[in-house]
Amino acid sequence: MQFKALFAALMLAVATSALATQAKAADIVDTAVEAGNFTTLTKALEAAGLVETLRGEGPFTVFAPTDRAFEGVGSDTLNSLLQPENRDKLRQVLTYHVVPGRVMAADVMGNQQHVETVEGSNVYIQGVAGTVLIGNAVFEDRTKYAEVTQADIEADNGVIHVIDKVLMPPQM
Repeated sequence: MQFKALFAALMLAVATSALATQAKAADIVDTAVEAGNFTTLTKALEAAGLVETLRGEGPFTVFAPTDRAFEGVGSDTLNSLLQPENRDKLRQVLTYHVVPGRVMAADVMGNQQHVETVEGSNVYIQGVAGTVLIGNAVFEDRTKYAEVTQADIEADNGVIHVIDKVLMPPQM
């Protein structure tokens, strides 16, 4: 009798734990925070007022620059973008990294396409030989494009692709 009661209690605990895990699914922002190498991106999303947007229904595809990628922008430029008076410019840069819908790496392998970002400009995405490149013009000079270093990190409301450079919209 004690065994049955213990077994029933254990099953209830497992079921409750599973339901709690399902209820607390990770959105794009939480997934980025958990990864640990997007501190600057998270800070920028907060400064731009985009956290709630990226916690929304989506789906979104986010090309997420790492902290190291933000170092390539330069501290003066980054600090300037993070100032309240430059919030619109920061939003422009960040939304240039977001595409509506869910774009997986396999969707672009073997071809080149341009897609419209949330910012309004097009980005070009090319997948070749297992590498995905993203930039703001037709692919001629590899140094002008970001490389996806980790693809297809799924979140409840979209997908994250880690990139090695911060993309700047064409008009900046």
